[in-house]
Amino acid sequence: MKKKHDEKKSIRYSLFSFRNYAIVFFAMCFVVSCAILVLLKGLKLERDSLLYHAPASFVTILFLSVLFTLMLGINRKIRFEKPVKEILSATAKIKDGNLSVQIPPLRHLFHTENEFDLIIENFNTMAKELSGVETLRSDFIANVSHELKTPLSVIQNYATMLQAPLISDSERIEYARNCAAASRRLTALITNILKLNKLENQQIFPLKSRFNLSEQLTESLLDFEQVWEDKQIEIETDLEDEVMIEGDEELLSLVWHNLFSNAFKFTSKGGFVAVSLHEENGQAKISVKDTGIGISEEAQNHIFEKFYQADTSRATQGNGLGLALVKRVLDILGGTITVKSKLGEGSQFDVYLNTKYDV
Repeated sequence: MKKKHDEKKSIRYSLFSFRNYAIVFFAMCFVVSCAILVLLKGLKLERDSLLYHAPASFVTILFLSVLFTLMLGINRKIRFEKPVKEILSATAKIKDGNLSVQIPPLRHLFHTENEFDLIIENFNTMAKELSGVETLRSDFIANVSHELKTPLSVIQNYATMLQAPLISDSERIEYARNCAAASRRLTALITNILKLNKLENQQIFPLKSRFNLSEQLTESLLDFEQVWEDKQIEIETDLEDEVMIEGDEELLSLVWHNLFSNAFKFTSKGGFVAVSLHEENGQAKISVKDTGIGISEEAQNHIFEKFYQADTSRATQGNGLGLALVKRVLDILGGTITVKSKLGEGSQFDVYLNTKYDV
């Protein structure tokens, strides 16, 4: 409390103190006195006449000095002290954790702008950005905590059940398999968090090389062969041969892995997944289409955000980081991605890459 009081006291005395009044007063007395003396000397009045008018001149000088000093003080209070106090009050709220604070714009008599208007505008913008970052940070921590807690709880529960002395061998194998699956999910989550953090902090730099995009898509798709066979999903491929591209092969593999994973994950048994690749005018278009659950129009605006899951009923199947990774990788490599989808009818993701670009 003492610190805040001292800050306010310092501002009050520095901008609107008696000392400032005294300095301005004596300065104006000197200036006005000199001006009147020069004027009277030019009139060549007699000594007696000068002595006669001296008291009136002094009173006039005193009155004008006080008037100008008050006018200057009021101007300083309105134009400087008020905005400074508002800015200090807002910064104190920011320091105390209130990131929603906004400073109202100044109301000038002649609707003119000065440096304080720019400071206030920049401050309000900064506060909004900080508020948004804080919200994202809080959401990120909450979501990470939730996503870490789920597989850890699964591992803990099945590990406890494995310690039971009377379980059968088949149950023991099933519990161990569930523990392994949960640990793999936990590992994938942590790996994705680390990769996304490095990408967002520009700690991963693209390594440009020339490679066959057609072969990379084929190999990535074959990694999910067991998945589509187990779910009896029909696969259709239309990949143009020998589409060569210059870029980071390892980073792009993250894109295909996550797009294929989502396509198979959210496509029901007996569904359909199609992958196509075509090159035209120096640009490669890769499409991944499925007959899965689809995405609502509202959700399509958020699916590339971290931890966003369009279908909360299937939240246990993913951690909401895959598409965020895809978007960040494509941003770094100069690519783009679009989505077309309808609920219950499936989704189509289209990726556009320049076959030659500088990274």
